[in-house]
Amino acid sequence: MYALVDCNNFYASCERVFQPQWEGKPVVILSNNDGCVIARSNEAKALGIPMGAPAFQYQNEFKKHGIKVFSSNYPLYGDMSSRVMKILTQYTPEVAVYSIDEAFLRFRGFDHQNLHDHCQKLRQQVLQWTGIPVSVGLGPSKALAKIANRIAKKFAERTNGVYLIDNEEKRLKALQWTSIGEVWGIGRQHRKRLEALGIKTALDFVHLPDDWIRKQMSVIGLRLKKDLEGLPFIQFEELQHPKKSIATTRSFEGTIRDFADLEERITTFATSCAEKLRQQKSHCHAVLVFVRSDPHKKGAVAYQNSCTLGLPYATNSSIILSKFARRGLKNLYRKDIDYKKAGVILLDLVPAQTRQLTLFDAHIGRHDALMKTIDTLHKRFGPHKMKLANQDLQRTWKMKQNHLSPRFTTELTEIIRVK
Repeated sequence: MYALVDCNNFYASCERVFQPQWEGKPVVILSNNDGCVIARSNEAKALGIPMGAPAFQYQNEFKKHGIKVFSSNYPLYGDMSSRVMKILTQYTPEVAVYSIDEAFLRFRGFDHQNLHDHCQKLRQQVLQWTGIPVSVGLGPSKALAKIANRIAKKFAERTNGVYLIDNEEKRLKALQWTSIGEVWGIGRQHRKRLEALGIKTALDFVHLPDDWIRKQMSVIGLRLKKDLEGLPFIQFEELQHPKKSIATTRSFEGTIRDFADLEERITTFATSCAEKLRQQKSHCHAVLVFVRSDPHKKGAVAYQNSCTLGLPYATNSSIILSKFARRGLKNLYRKDIDYKKAGVILLDLVPAQTRQLTLFDAHIGRHDALMKTIDTLHKRFGPHKMKLANQDLQRTWKMKQNHLSPRFTTELTEIIRVK
Protein backbone atom coordinates (compact mmCIF):
# COMPACT_ATOMS: atom_id res chain seq x y z
CA MET A 1 0.00 0.00 0.00
CA TYR A 2 1.18 3.52 -0.84
CA ALA A 3 0.40 6.87 0.74
CA LEU A 4 0.81 10.43 -0.48
CA VAL A 5 1.24 12.97 2.30
CA ASP A 6 0.61 16.53 1.10
CA CYS A 7 0.92 19.66 3.24
CA ASN A 8 -2.17 21.84 2.94
CA ASN A 9 -1.48 25.31 1.47
CA PHE A 10 2.11 24.76 2.57
CA TYR A 11 3.65 28.24 2.18
CA ALA A 12 0.66 29.93 3.80
CA SER A 13 0.64 27.31 6.58
CA CYS A 14 4.34 27.96 7.31
CA GLU A 15 3.65 31.68 7.74
CA ARG A 16 0.67 30.99 10.00
CA VAL A 17 2.63 28.71 12.32
CA PHE A 18 4.57 31.69 13.68
CA GLN A 19 1.92 34.35 13.01
CA PRO A 20 -1.33 32.64 14.07
CA GLN A 21 -3.27 35.90 13.85
CA TRP A 22 -3.63 35.10 10.13
CA GLU A 23 -5.28 31.75 10.77
CA GLY A 24 -8.64 31.64 8.99
CA LYS A 25 -7.88 34.84 7.06
CA PRO A 26 -6.90 35.23 3.38
CA VAL A 27 -3.15 34.91 2.76
CA VAL A 28 -1.12 34.99 -0.47
CA ILE A 29 2.58 34.35 -1.09
CA LEU A 30 4.43 36.20 -3.85
CA SER A 31 7.21 34.94 -6.11
CA ASN A 32 10.75 36.32 -6.34
CA ASN A 33 10.83 40.12 -6.54
CA ASP A 34 7.22 40.12 -5.33
CA GLY A 35 6.14 39.46 -8.88
CA CYS A 36 3.06 37.24 -8.82
CA VAL A 37 0.99 35.00 -6.55
CA ILE A 38 2.48 31.51 -6.19
CA ALA A 39 0.50 30.25 -3.17
CA ARG A 40 -2.91 31.02 -1.66
CA SER A 41 -4.81 30.05 1.43
CA ASN A 42 -8.29 28.60 1.00
CA GLU A 43 -9.75 31.96 2.02
CA ALA A 44 -7.82 33.75 -0.74
CA LYS A 45 -8.94 31.14 -3.27
CA ALA A 46 -12.56 31.72 -2.23
CA LEU A 47 -12.12 35.43 -2.95
CA GLY A 48 -11.15 34.63 -6.54
CA ILE A 49 -7.43 35.42 -6.38
CA PRO A 50 -5.97 33.31 -9.23
CA MET A 51 -2.66 31.48 -9.18
CA GLY A 52 -0.03 33.56 -11.01
CA ALA A 53 -1.90 36.82 -10.49
CA PRO A 54 0.49 39.79 -11.04
CA ALA A 55 0.85 41.49 -7.66
CA PHE A 56 0.81 45.04 -9.04
CA GLN A 57 -2.53 44.41 -10.76
CA TYR A 58 -4.18 43.01 -7.63
CA GLN A 59 -3.04 45.59 -5.07
CA ASN A 60 -6.55 47.05 -4.81
CA GLU A 61 -8.05 43.57 -4.39
CA PHE A 62 -5.57 42.78 -1.61
CA LYS A 63 -6.52 45.97 0.26
CA LYS A 64 -10.25 45.63 -0.41
CA HIS A 65 -10.48 42.13 1.07
CA GLY A 66 -7.82 42.53 3.77
CA ILE A 67 -5.58 39.89 2.20
CA LYS A 68 -2.25 39.44 3.97
CA VAL A 69 0.64 39.43 1.50
CA PHE A 70 3.97 37.68 2.16
CA SER A 71 7.17 37.59 0.11
CA SER A 72 8.62 34.13 -0.49
CA ASN A 73 10.60 32.98 2.55
CA TYR A 74 12.33 29.87 1.17
CA PRO A 75 14.72 29.30 4.13
CA LEU A 76 11.66 29.02 6.40
CA TYR A 77 9.70 26.82 3.99
CA GLY A 78 12.66 24.52 3.38
CA ASP A 79 13.32 24.03 7.08
CA MET A 80 9.66 23.37 7.88
CA SER A 81 9.53 20.86 5.03
CA SER A 82 12.55 19.05 6.44
CA ARG A 83 10.86 18.81 9.84
CA VAL A 84 7.71 17.33 8.33
CA MET A 85 9.67 14.77 6.29
CA LYS A 86 11.64 13.63 9.35
CA ILE A 87 8.41 12.88 11.18
CA LEU A 88 7.17 10.76 8.25
CA THR A 89 10.19 8.44 8.58
CA GLN A 90 8.90 7.42 12.02
CA TYR A 91 5.89 5.76 10.38
CA THR A 92 7.66 3.82 7.61
CA PRO A 93 11.31 3.53 6.56
CA GLU A 94 10.35 3.97 2.91
CA VAL A 95 9.77 7.67 2.25
CA ALA A 96 10.32 9.34 -1.14
CA VAL A 97 10.24 13.14 -0.97
CA TYR A 98 8.41 14.21 -4.13
CA SER A 99 8.44 17.99 -3.64
CA ILE A 100 8.87 20.54 -0.87
CA ASP A 101 5.37 19.77 0.43
CA GLU A 102 4.72 16.20 -0.79
CA ALA A 103 6.11 12.76 -0.04
CA PHE A 104 5.18 9.22 -1.06
CA LEU A 105 5.28 6.51 1.61
CA ARG A 106 5.32 2.77 1.02
CA PHE A 107 3.91 0.44 3.66
CA ARG A 108 5.36 -3.05 3.35
CA GLY A 109 4.80 -5.50 6.16
CA PHE A 110 1.81 -3.56 7.51
CA ASP A 111 -0.75 -6.21 6.52
CA HIS A 112 -2.09 -6.64 10.06
CA GLN A 113 -2.17 -2.95 10.92
CA ASN A 114 -5.02 -0.50 10.40
CA LEU A 115 -3.37 1.91 7.95
CA HIS A 116 -6.19 4.42 8.16
CA ASP A 117 -5.68 4.82 11.92
CA HIS A 118 -1.90 4.71 11.42
CA CYS A 119 -2.09 7.68 9.06
CA GLN A 120 -4.52 9.55 11.28
CA LYS A 121 -1.91 9.33 14.01
CA LEU A 122 0.74 10.51 11.54
CA ARG A 123 -1.40 13.49 10.56
CA GLN A 124 -2.02 14.46 14.18
CA GLN A 125 1.67 14.21 15.08
CA VAL A 126 2.77 16.38 12.14
CA LEU A 127 0.21 19.02 13.15
CA GLN A 128 1.19 18.90 16.83
CA TRP A 129 4.94 18.95 16.28
CA THR A 130 5.15 21.43 13.39
CA GLY A 131 1.78 23.20 13.17
CA ILE A 132 1.48 22.17 9.50
CA PRO A 133 -1.84 20.53 8.48
CA VAL A 134 -1.49 17.62 6.04
CA SER A 135 -3.80 15.41 3.98
CA VAL A 136 -3.09 11.72 3.43
CA GLY A 137 -4.29 9.56 0.55
CA LEU A 138 -3.77 5.79 0.54
CA GLY A 139 -4.05 3.36 -2.36
CA PRO A 140 -2.53 0.23 -3.89
CA SER A 141 -0.50 2.37 -6.33
CA LYS A 142 1.02 5.84 -6.39
CA ALA A 143 -1.46 7.24 -8.93
CA LEU A 144 -4.38 6.05 -6.81
CA ALA A 145 -2.76 7.43 -3.65
CA LYS A 146 -2.58 10.79 -5.46
CA ILE A 147 -6.31 10.67 -6.22
CA ALA A 148 -7.10 9.54 -2.67
CA ASN A 149 -5.17 12.54 -1.40
CA ARG A 150 -7.31 14.89 -3.50
CA ILE A 151 -10.43 13.30 -2.03
CA ALA A 152 -9.07 13.60 1.51
CA LYS A 153 -8.36 17.29 0.94
CA LYS A 154 -11.58 18.09 -0.95
CA PHE A 155 -13.83 16.44 1.64
CA ALA A 156 -11.72 17.16 4.72
CA GLU A 157 -14.67 17.29 7.13
CA ARG A 158 -15.96 13.85 6.08
CA THR A 159 -12.55 12.16 5.75
CA ASN A 160 -10.78 13.97 8.61
CA GLY A 161 -7.87 14.47 6.21
CA VAL A 162 -7.26 10.76 5.44
CA TYR A 163 -8.82 8.67 2.66
CA LEU A 164 -8.09 5.04 1.83
CA ILE A 165 -8.84 3.34 -1.50
CA ASP A 166 -8.79 -0.31 -0.46
CA ASN A 167 -11.42 -1.99 -2.61
CA GLU A 168 -12.70 -2.06 -6.19
CA GLU A 169 -15.83 -0.04 -5.45
CA LYS A 170 -13.83 2.84 -3.99
CA ARG A 171 -11.34 2.71 -6.88
CA LEU A 172 -14.02 2.95 -9.58
CA LYS A 173 -15.87 5.69 -7.71
CA ALA A 174 -12.65 7.69 -7.29
CA LEU A 175 -11.74 7.33 -10.98
CA GLN A 176 -15.24 8.43 -12.00
CA TRP A 177 -14.94 11.49 -9.73
CA THR A 178 -11.53 12.54 -11.09
CA SER A 179 -11.50 14.61 -14.28
CA ILE A 180 -8.86 13.66 -16.85
CA GLY A 181 -7.00 16.93 -16.38
CA GLU A 182 -6.49 16.20 -12.69
CA VAL A 183 -4.84 12.82 -13.24
CA TRP A 184 -1.23 12.75 -12.11
CA GLY A 185 0.97 12.64 -15.23
CA ILE A 186 -1.61 13.90 -17.74
CA GLY A 187 -0.24 17.16 -19.15
CA ARG A 188 -2.04 19.91 -21.02
CA GLN A 189 -1.49 18.52 -24.51
CA HIS A 190 -2.57 14.99 -23.60
CA ARG A 191 -5.61 16.40 -21.78
CA LYS A 192 -6.73 18.31 -24.88
CA ARG A 193 -6.27 15.25 -27.09
CA LEU A 194 -8.15 12.96 -24.71
CA GLU A 195 -10.99 15.40 -24.14
CA ALA A 196 -11.39 15.75 -27.92
CA LEU A 197 -11.94 11.98 -28.01
CA GLY A 198 -14.60 12.19 -25.31
CA ILE A 199 -12.34 11.05 -22.46
CA LYS A 200 -13.56 13.16 -19.56
CA THR A 201 -12.62 11.17 -16.45
CA ALA A 202 -9.87 8.89 -15.17
CA LEU A 203 -12.33 6.00 -15.50
CA ASP A 204 -12.75 6.77 -19.21
CA PHE A 205 -8.98 6.74 -19.53
CA VAL A 206 -8.48 3.27 -18.02
CA HIS A 207 -11.10 1.88 -20.42
CA LEU A 208 -8.94 2.82 -23.43
CA PRO A 209 -7.09 -0.05 -25.16
CA ASP A 210 -3.49 -0.62 -24.06
CA ASP A 211 -2.22 -0.51 -27.66
CA TRP A 212 -3.75 2.91 -28.29
CA ILE A 213 -2.30 4.39 -25.10
CA ARG A 214 1.15 2.94 -25.80
CA LYS A 215 1.11 4.34 -29.34
CA GLN A 216 -0.25 7.80 -28.45
CA MET A 217 1.31 8.32 -25.00
CA SER A 218 4.29 5.94 -25.04
CA VAL A 219 5.09 3.39 -22.37
CA ILE A 220 4.81 6.10 -19.68
CA GLY A 221 1.11 6.53 -20.43
CA LEU A 222 0.61 2.78 -20.32
CA ARG A 223 2.30 2.55 -16.93
CA LEU A 224 0.02 5.32 -15.68
CA LYS A 225 -3.03 3.35 -16.84
CA LYS A 226 -1.83 0.23 -15.01
CA ASP A 227 -1.23 2.32 -11.89
CA LEU A 228 -4.80 3.61 -12.05
CA GLU A 229 -5.98 0.01 -12.36
CA GLY A 230 -4.35 -0.68 -9.00
CA LEU A 231 -1.18 -2.31 -10.35
CA PRO A 232 1.91 -0.44 -9.09
CA PHE A 233 3.79 0.06 -12.38
CA ILE A 234 5.34 3.42 -11.44
CA GLN A 235 8.24 2.23 -9.34
CA PHE A 236 8.78 3.73 -5.91
CA GLU A 237 12.53 3.97 -6.51
CA GLU A 238 11.97 6.29 -9.49
CA LEU A 239 10.75 8.97 -7.10
CA GLN A 240 14.01 8.89 -5.14
CA HIS A 241 16.49 9.57 -7.93
CA PRO A 242 18.68 12.65 -7.43
CA LYS A 243 18.07 15.60 -9.71
CA LYS A 244 19.39 15.39 -13.28
CA SER A 245 20.17 19.12 -13.32
CA ILE A 246 20.46 21.88 -10.73
CA ALA A 247 19.59 25.49 -11.43
CA THR A 248 19.71 28.88 -9.76
CA THR A 249 17.95 31.60 -11.75
CA ARG A 250 16.77 35.00 -10.58
CA SER A 251 15.16 38.16 -11.90
CA PHE A 252 16.94 41.25 -10.63
CA GLU A 253 15.36 43.97 -8.51
CA GLY A 254 16.12 46.46 -11.27
CA THR A 255 18.19 46.07 -14.42
CA ILE A 256 21.96 45.54 -14.62
CA ARG A 257 24.23 46.83 -17.37
CA ASP A 258 27.69 46.87 -15.75
CA PHE A 259 29.69 43.67 -16.35
CA ALA A 260 31.15 43.59 -12.82
CA ASP A 261 27.67 43.65 -11.24
CA LEU A 262 26.42 40.93 -13.57
CA GLU A 263 29.54 38.87 -12.92
CA GLU A 264 28.88 39.07 -9.18
CA ARG A 265 25.36 37.70 -9.68
CA ILE A 266 26.57 34.83 -11.88
CA THR A 267 29.25 33.94 -9.33
CA THR A 268 26.67 33.86 -6.54
CA PHE A 269 24.32 31.70 -8.63
CA ALA A 270 27.13 29.25 -9.46
CA THR A 271 28.10 29.03 -5.79
CA SER A 272 24.50 28.32 -4.80
CA CYS A 273 24.29 25.56 -7.43
CA ALA A 274 27.52 24.05 -6.15
CA GLU A 275 26.15 23.92 -2.61
CA LYS A 276 23.01 22.13 -3.81
CA LEU A 277 25.19 19.76 -5.81
CA ARG A 278 27.23 18.82 -2.75
CA GLN A 279 24.07 18.34 -0.67
CA GLN A 280 22.90 15.56 -3.00
CA LYS A 281 26.47 14.17 -3.18
CA SER A 282 26.90 14.71 -6.92
CA HIS A 283 29.33 16.22 -9.40
CA CYS A 284 28.62 17.83 -12.77
CA HIS A 285 30.29 17.74 -16.18
CA ALA A 286 28.88 20.93 -17.72
CA VAL A 287 27.69 24.45 -16.84
CA LEU A 288 25.01 26.40 -18.70
CA VAL A 289 24.82 30.19 -18.28
CA PHE A 290 22.04 32.39 -19.63
CA VAL A 291 21.15 36.09 -19.58
CA ARG A 292 18.01 37.93 -20.63
CA SER A 293 16.94 41.54 -20.99
CA ASP A 294 13.64 42.89 -19.70
CA PRO A 295 10.97 41.81 -22.24
CA HIS A 296 8.44 44.29 -20.80
CA LYS A 297 10.61 47.41 -20.97
CA LYS A 298 9.54 49.59 -23.88
CA GLY A 299 12.29 50.83 -26.15
CA ALA A 300 14.93 48.54 -24.64
CA VAL A 301 17.10 46.29 -26.79
CA ALA A 302 15.71 42.74 -26.68
CA TYR A 303 18.39 40.17 -25.94
CA GLN A 304 18.40 36.57 -24.76
CA ASN A 305 21.30 34.17 -25.01
CA SER A 306 22.96 31.20 -23.36
CA CYS A 307 26.05 29.03 -23.64
CA THR A 308 27.14 25.68 -22.28
CA LEU A 309 30.69 24.93 -21.19
CA GLY A 310 32.05 21.44 -20.67
CA LEU A 311 34.29 20.90 -17.66
CA PRO A 312 37.65 19.10 -17.90
CA TYR A 313 36.46 16.74 -15.15
CA ALA A 314 33.38 16.27 -12.97
CA THR A 315 33.40 18.58 -9.95
CA ASN A 316 31.25 20.19 -7.26
CA SER A 317 33.77 22.88 -6.32
CA SER A 318 32.27 26.37 -5.98
CA ILE A 319 35.58 27.83 -7.14
CA ILE A 320 35.77 25.86 -10.38
CA LEU A 321 32.09 26.15 -11.23
CA SER A 322 32.05 29.92 -10.68
CA LYS A 323 35.20 30.22 -12.81
CA PHE A 324 33.56 28.50 -15.77
CA ALA A 325 30.28 30.36 -15.22
CA ARG A 326 32.13 33.68 -15.45
CA ARG A 327 33.87 32.47 -18.57
CA GLY A 328 30.47 31.72 -20.10
CA LEU A 329 29.19 35.16 -19.12
CA LYS A 330 32.09 36.80 -20.99
CA ASN A 331 30.93 35.02 -24.14
CA LEU A 332 27.37 36.34 -23.70
CA TYR A 333 27.89 39.88 -22.42
CA ARG A 334 26.96 42.90 -24.52
CA LYS A 335 27.49 46.46 -23.28
CA ASP A 336 24.28 47.93 -24.68
CA ILE A 337 21.89 45.59 -22.86
CA ASP A 338 19.91 46.20 -19.68
CA TYR A 339 19.86 42.74 -18.13
CA LYS A 340 16.84 41.71 -16.07
CA LYS A 341 17.41 38.00 -15.47
CA ALA A 342 20.28 35.54 -15.44
CA GLY A 343 20.94 32.02 -14.27
CA VAL A 344 23.29 29.09 -13.94
CA ILE A 345 22.32 25.47 -14.60
CA LEU A 346 24.53 22.46 -13.83
CA LEU A 347 24.19 19.58 -16.29
CA ASP A 348 25.29 15.98 -16.75
CA LEU A 349 25.29 15.12 -13.05
CA VAL A 350 26.95 11.98 -11.71
CA PRO A 351 27.14 10.51 -8.19
CA ALA A 352 30.24 11.56 -6.27
CA GLN A 353 31.24 7.93 -5.67
CA THR A 354 31.23 7.02 -9.36
CA ARG A 355 32.76 10.08 -11.06
CA GLN A 356 35.43 9.30 -13.65
CA LEU A 357 38.97 10.04 -12.49
CA THR A 358 42.12 10.47 -14.57
CA LEU A 359 45.80 9.71 -14.03
CA PHE A 360 46.92 12.89 -15.78
CA ASP A 361 45.17 15.69 -13.89
CA ALA A 362 46.38 16.36 -10.37
CA HIS A 363 43.73 19.03 -9.78
CA ILE A 364 40.86 16.58 -9.35
CA GLY A 365 39.67 16.67 -5.76
CA ARG A 366 41.96 19.47 -4.67
CA HIS A 367 39.02 21.52 -3.37
CA ASP A 368 37.17 18.65 -1.69
CA ALA A 369 38.47 19.35 1.82
CA LEU A 370 37.92 23.10 1.44
CA MET A 371 34.32 22.68 0.25
CA LYS A 372 33.60 20.27 3.12
CA THR A 373 34.95 22.83 5.60
CA ILE A 374 32.87 25.65 4.10
CA ASP A 375 29.71 23.51 4.22
CA THR A 376 30.43 22.60 7.84
CA LEU A 377 30.88 26.26 8.81
CA HIS A 378 27.66 27.26 7.02
CA LYS A 379 25.78 24.50 8.80
CA ARG A 380 27.10 25.65 12.16
CA PHE A 381 26.99 29.44 11.83
CA GLY A 382 24.37 29.96 9.14
CA PRO A 383 24.41 30.23 5.34
CA HIS A 384 26.47 32.70 3.31
CA LYS A 385 29.00 33.42 6.05
CA MET A 386 31.87 32.62 3.67
CA LYS A 387 31.87 33.85 0.07
CA LEU A 388 34.16 34.07 -2.90
CA ALA A 389 36.04 37.35 -3.25
CA ASN A 390 33.95 38.73 -6.13
CA GLN A 391 30.59 38.11 -4.44
CA ASP A 392 28.56 40.85 -2.78
CA LEU A 393 29.46 40.53 0.90
CA GLN A 394 26.31 42.34 2.08
CA ARG A 395 23.50 40.57 0.24
CA THR A 396 22.80 37.13 -1.13
CA TRP A 397 20.01 37.91 -3.62
CA LYS A 398 19.25 41.39 -4.81
CA MET A 399 15.50 40.96 -4.89
CA LYS A 400 12.54 43.05 -3.92
CA GLN A 401 10.98 41.47 -0.82
CA ASN A 402 8.79 44.13 0.72
CA HIS A 403 6.62 41.64 2.62
CA LEU A 404 9.26 39.23 3.92
CA SER A 405 8.60 37.54 7.25
CA PRO A 406 11.45 36.59 9.64
CA ARG A 407 13.35 33.33 9.16
CA PHE A 408 12.07 32.03 12.47
CA THR A 409 13.79 28.63 12.39
CA THR A 410 17.03 29.18 10.47
CA GLU A 411 18.39 32.54 11.64
CA LEU A 412 19.24 33.02 15.31
CA THR A 413 18.78 36.81 15.16
CA GLU A 414 15.24 36.37 13.79
CA ILE A 415 14.06 33.63 16.13
CA ILE A 416 10.55 34.08 17.54
CA ARG A 417 10.35 35.93 20.87
CA VAL A 418 7.92 34.84 23.56
CA LYS A 419 6.75 37.61 25.84
